[in-house]
Amino acid sequence: MHTERTKSLRILVVDDEPYVCEAIKMVLELEGYEVATADNGKAALTLQGKVPFDLVVTDYAMPDMKGDELAAALRARNPDQRILMVTAYVERLTSEGTPLQHVDDLVAKPFRLEDIRDPVRRLMRRNAAV
Repeated sequence: MHTERTKSLRILVVDDEPYVCEAIKMVLELEGYEVATADNGKAALTLQGKVPFDLVVTDYAMPDMKGDELAAALRARNPDQRILMVTAYVERLTSEGTPLQHVDDLVAKPFRLEDIRDPVRRLMRRNAAV
């Protein structure tokens, strides 16, 4: 169930697979969020430069700019930017540690759409508390 508060919250979904972007967008819009999509890191940075986003949901493995590089660039522009990474490489990334320094939470691929809801809600509450 969405409220006026969730309706005003903006989320950017970044994934080079269009069906993944659209699926995540659909579930988040059903939650009441305003959602934009980008198919690569450069497009995401362009969008983020035009309008602020309360949360960025990004894939890790994308051509040209990986999700950790995008997260670092987003945080360089806005140190408080909340970032959720969706990736098939959770185990590798958590063992390496480095790519996660700019990421607030991870969701493992493959995922069920409902697996996106809880971390998004948690990060949005955290965002509202700041």
